[in-house]
Amino acid sequence: MRAATVVTRLILSMAPVLSIIPILTAVESSPMETVLIPSSSPLVSFRILFRVGSAADPQGKEGLASLTAALLAGGGSAKRSYAEIVEAMYPMAASFSAQVDKEMTVFYGTTHLDNLRKYFGLISEMLLEPGWRGEDFNRVKTDAINFLKVNLRGTNDEELAKEALYQSVYRAHPYGHDNTGRVSTLEKLTLDDLRNFYREKYTAENLTLGLSGGYPQDFLAEAKARFGTLPRGARPAPALPGPPAISGLEVEIVEKKARATAISLGFPLDVTRGHKDWPALYLMQSYFGQHRSSTSYLYQRLRELRGLNYGDYAYIEYYPRGMFLVHPEPNLARRQQIFQIWIRPVEPQNAHFALRAALYELEKLVKNGITQNDFESTRRFLSKFVNVLTRTQDLQLGYLLDSKYYGIPEFTDYVKKELARLTLADVNRAIREHLQAANMKIVIVSGEAEKLKKALVNNTPSPIQYNAPKPQELLDEDKIIENYPLRISSDKVRIVPADAVFQ
Repeated sequence: MRAATVVTRLILSMAPVLSIIPILTAVESSPMETVLIPSSSPLVSFRILFRVGSAADPQGKEGLASLTAALLAGGGSAKRSYAEIVEAMYPMAASFSAQVDKEMTVFYGTTHLDNLRKYFGLISEMLLEPGWRGEDFNRVKTDAINFLKVNLRGTNDEELAKEALYQSVYRAHPYGHDNTGRVSTLEKLTLDDLRNFYREKYTAENLTLGLSGGYPQDFLAEAKARFGTLPRGARPAPALPGPPAISGLEVEIVEKKARATAISLGFPLDVTRGHKDWPALYLMQSYFGQHRSSTSYLYQRLRELRGLNYGDYAYIEYYPRGMFLVHPEPNLARRQQIFQIWIRPVEPQNAHFALRAALYELEKLVKNGITQNDFESTRRFLSKFVNVLTRTQDLQLGYLLDSKYYGIPEFTDYVKKELARLTLADVNRAIREHLQAANMKIVIVSGEAEKLKKALVNNTPSPIQYNAPKPQELLDEDKIIENYPLRISSDKVRIVPADAVFQ
């Protein structure tokens, strides 16, 4: 472990605090590390991060990491019931939550300085002295199963397509199941399974304690001592196999009653934030498909000009809960990522055209790259936009934890400096080297699965119909897109009933 302190200045042009210096340290005589952003803020934010996630779920026990975290954050301690903890937090206007991804589990919450020690007493009890009550276990397990069966399968076609895509891209891989787990394995998990996972994985070696705000120095020593009671024992992350190879366009149609058709498509990407080409692809992502941006290229071509749907976006990192979020959340860091295009639901008669249009535009991007004007305007936008991502001290802390994971400087400084040295040639080279439109996983949620499969396999023309006149230039391009060859063979299209997804 590194004993020296690394100090990086964090410039916050959008925050009320004048100067914040994040500090990364190894705790004396303990393998636990800390990431600290001291400031004069009267609020104190916690991000208590364990380097373990759903990729560590044993085969046949998918959902174990997520359910363990859910019980720790949503159950009682040995001293207090969960109802008592909620009642104690209510006058503090505070809460405590958990987020589990493939490589990380983070517990987070914010409290006022006046309530710091009382709040910390409660959350440290929850994490270090769990109650392991049967009623809490049954409640969080039922919630997890209902999330998969009712929320994703039943009512949220957009997130269903996205999460099914990640599962398809990483089939038979440690990333190959939803973070929440599988319905069949969740149903079999026991309280003893969670206890054993907790004892094995929740160790001092796996912990990074993140703190930001106006906490007193003596509190920091107290927090270190409290979490220093965790058991020792190195649990290095297992080596990850490469993602399964994709040959051509491989389609999974999730069949369910649906008024519209949701589409997600993508492929594995071997570029993460520590990679030399990540800044170039980050700029590409913003130009081509910035999340919730009405000025990005895909949005303009599919939504703005053609009125196909609500929005069309592209990503170079896992982006869950996109329909609920304007900006991405931190602490979803992964050793492997994917490139993804998200086509928000379209009318069924336009689904085939929308898929063709996305692949057509991606192929054009790979072939032609972006222009100097688009490069400059996107760079200017991103250089300011990164400040929005770290607009609160809690988000600053989350992004700093991610930067530590990836081995890069503080996120906003890193992005701004890398953007400043980028050239158009760098971006277009990275696009050519890392992107392609030939080998893709495609997931479509549709109520017309057989009809859509037939159209895809037969490469049936898919003209789009408008309710108002369009420019001839656009109509001419539509003719090209409606006949754009997808080359999908029958054996590459799989129809899956919605009830079987995440089962």
